Amino acid sequence: MRTPRTARPVPVVLALLALTILVVLPALAEETLMMATTTSTQDSGLLEYIAPLFKKDTGIELKWVSVGTGKALEHGKNCDVDVLLVHAPGAEKEFVAAGHGVDRRQVMYNDYVLIGPAKDPAGIKGKTVPEALKELAVKKAVFVSRGDESGTHKQEQALWKVADLPVPDKEAWYVQAGQGMMATIAIASERTGYTLTDRGTFIKYEAQNKGNPPLVILIEGDKTLLNQYSVMMVNPDKCPKLKKAGALTFLDWWVSPRAQRAVADFTLEGKQLFFPNAGK
Repeated sequence: MRTPRTARPVPVVLALLALTILVVLPALAEETLMMATTTSTQDSGLLEYIAPLFKKDTGIELKWVSVGTGKALEHGKNCDVDVLLVHAPGAEKEFVAAGHGVDRRQVMYNDYVLIGPAKDPAGIKGKTVPEALKELAVKKAVFVSRGDESGTHKQEQALWKVADLPVPDKEAWYVQAGQGMMATIAIASERTGYTLTDRGTFIKYEAQNKGNPPLVILIEGDKTLLNQYSVMMVNPDKCPKLKKAGALTFLDWWVSPRAQRAVADFTLEGKQLFFPNAGK
């Protein structure tokens, strides 16, 4: 006569497994932080350089969507992300004032440069920014705008006002790309035109063209061309699912000596792309 088998406590095993999953999943979720950022941090290669350092120091994996600053702020407003790394100070301050973001901290800067064909058919090299824009308008030289509400686009629009000119968005020579910085530069190159870019993306573009790019820097160093980057947390009061602890860790890390040194050490072809200035 066979001895009856002892029944396996399947319900107990499943209950323990379910409990384990419930305990582990929140922990794993806390190890991933979602960021919205500008295309220049992606195109320049900064994010691929920074993300592993951030994970090594904090244990948090950083994931991101790279869009124009305007769209990045919209992602924050819609609670799609936890943190932001952007470069449109005016729009950022409005975002915070409206209650969508908190704890804004500046972390680094570079500058904008006006680039165009090496032969410079419009003759703007060496002029001030207002003089150059007026010359482009008079000669109806092709100018390619980001046209995407990015930080660079907002800066370009502000520069037309500095030049005491309306934004020429109805003119045939003014091309609105509606794309990221690298794509905008490509369009300007194809059209033998001019455009405004952040220096970090230009250095990457220059390196991709082995130091002999179709478009070159024609105007730089003007005080109106400062390009400030800041980080901030999306307001947790408006976004209950926001990972507040991880977001605060992110902000603290960016202004730490370790991160600031990392920003300064990030170079391409021996050229520094961004300059740390946390707390200044």
